[in-house]
Amino acid sequence: MPPQESDTPPQASTGIDAARCVLVTGATSGIGRALALAIAALPSAPTVVAAGRRAARLAELAQVKGVEPLALALGGDLGPLKEAADALIARFPDLDTLILNAGVQYPTNFQRDTADDILPRVLDELAVNYTSVVALITYLLPHLLKLAATGRACAIVVVTSAVGIVPAPLVPTYCASKAALRSFASSLRVQLAGTGVRVMDIIPPLVESELHDAQGTTAVLSKIWMPLDEFTKSVMEGLQAGNDYIPVGFGAQLFEKFEKGKDEISKQLARNP
Repeated sequence: MPPQESDTPPQASTGIDAARCVLVTGATSGIGRALALAIAALPSAPTVVAAGRRAARLAELAQVKGVEPLALALGGDLGPLKEAADALIARFPDLDTLILNAGVQYPTNFQRDTADDILPRVLDELAVNYTSVVALITYLLPHLLKLAATGRACAIVVVTSAVGIVPAPLVPTYCASKAALRSFASSLRVQLAGTGVRVMDIIPPLVESELHDAQGTTAVLSKIWMPLDEFTKSVMEGLQAGNDYIPVGFGAQLFEKFEKGKDEISKQLARNP
């Protein structure tokens, strides 16, 4: 007997497979680079705008099919970000997904280090990990809302951290910046409900990265970190499913224990401020 045709049309994907153009910041190394390459390799063949600071690595990414390199430095003066956002939209009018991954991390000891050592690190971490991310979202959001109003699936994806849930005291201001980003993303998710713009949060554990080379901690941390390919596989599954939260490894354990259910309370607070 031939299969019966369903009267119900197939549901459009709300995951990364539906994306036509994806911006990935911090794409010249680590998590950002791995995600940019994995997304470019999807059968749906989205354009991936790989943004970063290192020219040589951007040139390497330019050789990958479907990847468009973009020189972009986050942090410090926010003024250039508005120009960068406008230029990005003009060059890639199909931009529908943001994966905001760029970040910096500094070990800080408030008992040992001086104010001259500490405060520049604090300002840089807040600027790169939080303020510039919020600014970029603010500048690009009108474009995403306009695109979503046409029926396009759009998404804002932040990359936070397990230590944004439970801090690691060796990197206190990094943890604080990631906690701030997680809180902001949660509020933004509630505000954008019903607009067609999803807000998603990738919550990594300690992941294989050259980030730790400059700190001299790679030899120790490499014994306990999650391999980058394993992490990338888990994240891509979450992105393809369109999950609001994509906690991985230890990040999933902490999310389950401390964070699950908070969005429902936020929704109540939105209705009854």
